[in-house]
Amino acid sequence: MMNPIGRAVWYIEMHFGSEISLVDVAQASELSKFHLVRAFGTYAGRSVMRYVRARRLSEAAKRLAIEGGGILDVALEAGYNSHEAFTRAFKEQFGITPDQFRRNPDLKNIRIVEPIKMDDSKKDTSPILSEPRIVDGDAMVIVGLKKRYDDETSTQMPSQWQAFQAHIGNIDNQKGNVAFGVLCNSDDDGNIDYITGIEVSEYPEATKELDGLRIPAQTYAVFTHEGHVAEIGWTWKAIFADWLPQADYKPVDAPQVERYGEGFDTETGIGDIEIWIPVAK
Repeated sequence: MMNPIGRAVWYIEMHFGSEISLVDVAQASELSKFHLVRAFGTYAGRSVMRYVRARRLSEAAKRLAIEGGGILDVALEAGYNSHEAFTRAFKEQFGITPDQFRRNPDLKNIRIVEPIKMDDSKKDTSPILSEPRIVDGDAMVIVGLKKRYDDETSTQMPSQWQAFQAHIGNIDNQKGNVAFGVLCNSDDDGNIDYITGIEVSEYPEATKELDGLRIPAQTYAVFTHEGHVAEIGWTWKAIFADWLPQADYKPVDAPQVERYGEGFDTETGIGDIEIWIPVAK
């Protein structure tokens, strides 16, 4: 069975020369927009629509390199309705204008984005993904540091955890010694809020530095992450690429949670790490 990312990639490759919306790709992938954005960004390292733009402009660059037609013709074929719009997008993607590229049309000098090869999906996911347990989670109030990330800045999430360490144990009304990484409020471009926090029994006195989030009671599919915390991305990929296509449960548009339990060792980065995916039958 083709996984949701494979269906999304197939649809994009068949249609990127025409107008494509995130809704179109979500329908083709059989996911909601929320989960498509999360799944695609996790798997591909860039958002759905950034991938669409990158593929569209990469194929346009190939045409400029091997064909003698005008730039406007290439722009129109790529789905841009003017030379100016195409030039802006091309320069944003490759760092040079189409005119500059045409004068020295060497594809080795720009970063062409080729189609994602879904045949290689098993190489990009964790080799072992245990069946999740299904948990009815209680409502929670999480307080911590919040920062918004995009495709490129998401690699900075570990530094957010480092900044949050000093707050653990020093937040009023803290419950237990479990830390949470909460992903929420994503948009169509793949930007998302990440909260590094702890659970509290009620909101403490307001502070300028900390944010709070109320998470309602929810059913979760809970996955254990085996190995170092730096490799948690492989488990996320396996969930979306391997488990989701054949699951009896459907993902719900709600915050997704990384849970770092009392057995997690901050010195070694190993132990007691779980990913909680909100689901429904």
